[in-house]
Amino acid sequence: MGVAASVVPSASAWAQGDSVRTDVQDSSRVRALQGVRVIGRVDELRGVASTASQGRVGAADLRLRPLMREGELLETVPGVIVTQHSGDGKSNQLFVRGFNLDHGTDFQTRVEGMPVNMASHAHGQGYTDLNFLIPEFVDHIDYRLGAYHAAIGDFGSAGGAEFELRKRLDRPFFSLGAGAYGYSRAVAGTSLTLGSGEFMLGGEAKSYDGPWQVSQRLRKFSGIARYSADRGASRFSLLGLAYRNGWAASDQVPARAVNGGTIGRFGQVDPTLGGESSRYSLAASWHRVGGSAIQAVQLYGIASALDLYSNFTYFLSDADGGDQFNQREGRVTLGTNLSHRQQLTARGVEHTLAIGLQHRTDLVDDIGLHHTRARVRSATVREDDVSQSSTGLFAEVESRWTPRFRSVLGLRGDAFAFDVDSRLPANSGQRRAGIMSPKLSFAFAPSSTSELYLSGGFGFHSNDARGATITVDPVSGGAAAQVDPLVRSRGGEVGIRLSPGPQWRSTVALWALDLDSELLFVGDGGTTEPTGASRRAGLTIANFYRPTSQLSVDADVSVSRARLRSVAPGEDRIPGALEHVVAAGVTWTTAADRAFATLRLRHFGAYPLLEDDRVRASPTTLVNASAGLRVGGVRVQVSVLNVLGSRANDIQYYYASRLPGEPAGGIGDVHSHPVEPRQLRLALVRGL
Repeated sequence: MGVAASVVPSASAWAQGDSVRTDVQDSSRVRALQGVRVIGRVDELRGVASTASQGRVGAADLRLRPLMREGELLETVPGVIVTQHSGDGKSNQLFVRGFNLDHGTDFQTRVEGMPVNMASHAHGQGYTDLNFLIPEFVDHIDYRLGAYHAAIGDFGSAGGAEFELRKRLDRPFFSLGAGAYGYSRAVAGTSLTLGSGEFMLGGEAKSYDGPWQVSQRLRKFSGIARYSADRGASRFSLLGLAYRNGWAASDQVPARAVNGGTIGRFGQVDPTLGGESSRYSLAASWHRVGGSAIQAVQLYGIASALDLYSNFTYFLSDADGGDQFNQREGRVTLGTNLSHRQQLTARGVEHTLAIGLQHRTDLVDDIGLHHTRARVRSATVREDDVSQSSTGLFAEVESRWTPRFRSVLGLRGDAFAFDVDSRLPANSGQRRAGIMSPKLSFAFAPSSTSELYLSGGFGFHSNDARGATITVDPVSGGAAAQVDPLVRSRGGEVGIRLSPGPQWRSTVALWALDLDSELLFVGDGGTTEPTGASRRAGLTIANFYRPTSQLSVDADVSVSRARLRSVAPGEDRIPGALEHVVAAGVTWTTAADRAFATLRLRHFGAYPLLEDDRVRASPTTLVNASAGLRVGGVRVQVSVLNVLGSRANDIQYYYASRLPGEPAGGIGDVHSHPVEPRQLRLALVRGL
């Protein structure tokens, strides 16, 4: 059950719960305050959503998906691709709408209102690590693509997604799994009545060696504890999350070494890579639904750390000791989200006013970049302490001018303060920056089964604080150019939402996005690398159909065109920008949920690896399947990952690297990380 009104805005901005409309003629008061059952992609969003590129994926759509990694939950968002180029404890590589997001620079991700994107991070700006999630405790995902939503601020040029977790369990559950390549997993949870509220407790332990020549030795532990209580119209929640992980990495390898037989597809050049990561968080939230208003208050604290060893160029810079480097940091993030949503009527027109305040402060100690050999430090490139604060204030007014026509007008203002204390005093400094981001959407329902949208807005992402204060390149010792603290984006979209039948939902969105600059701080080198302004445009078609209560089919197609601007002709491609993405699946369950089967396809086509497009990545297609049968009170579940045994790649890059005996300048080559081979996983599940 949920409270309507936050299908459109995120729970961190509005209320902790959502709903849908079943009739475009319903009043906004009923739409905003009536409790309804949350299902997922079959929910009717006509009359609720402000664009065609937003929606919800519910627990019913998530729980039967065969997953290789936790981050793949984001692939339920149309057009999103989640891959990995290193060990499974590291943040995933993310792609959406013509962006190679690296680890999340232009896609905002939150869990229960808490930010996942890490600003001024040791490895990369906007670092988004979702490995702490326990999939069984995810209740639903709300997503909004594009820069048209006032509740989404930093890192939101391409849009954002918010994970909402369960507040209670209907019954205790456990799941025990085992599979190929040393895979084992145990997860359990229960809910207890405690005083006037409920206490939910759960945890996960996971290990996985993988097919790699050097065993991955992944050891993950996650926990969740939540107390929630209702008192009248108010709900209080206290949520604690804990996560710790360690792994040996399997970074990308050069094609020439694989083709020449020096190493296998699952081999690696440097066998001493890997890392450790942890995240601990506590969030307290209060949420009240009144007769015509909703208020929400949240306070959170996050303590996280990363200790990562990588080597992408092998022996290019150091022919004797190798190019391995270590990135590490310890961080505390403190923040608050406040919101008020009010129903108003003026001259017979119904309006919904929403205002919100979002603040976060990141205190990062000892962000270090070090040269290492077999994980032993040999030199320090740079070390810094960073304090970074941001405050976002936004207001949004939805006006229902007629039963068929709505407008949504939003304005957001963000202020940032950067303070860098560098071990190299010349790179210490302070910067202040602010930015305003107007948003506007129109929605028109020409019929009872369709709604048209026209949306536009401004967004932005912040750059690393170290790039905003740098004056001296820590590698060369020469002068270094500073980046703008905030990078502006502008986007627009035309879309349509269709409901051809009671259980059929389709959306079509034609979109465009300009980014003023793709200047980014490069954590791997400790300096900045300018690129230039860019333009992206594309088409996304998303479909979900449930012909019977036991069968559902979905198919999403995204095409995009990404180009650098103001560059020489023929040099305007954006390396790593996916051009074609297809995700589709079919799921069948019996009426009594005694048996199920699901088959999923994920494809992304060839894409440029160089600005001149003379080298392109090969396409990747993966098929995963899962099936289960309930025997007594236990569900026996079998998953087959990479059913077709594809020998494709998760990710590909083109750059120069050097292997022993090669020329001092290295060799330009495609470096790839392969998809994992076909493998079988078995799970015994009770209570879910």
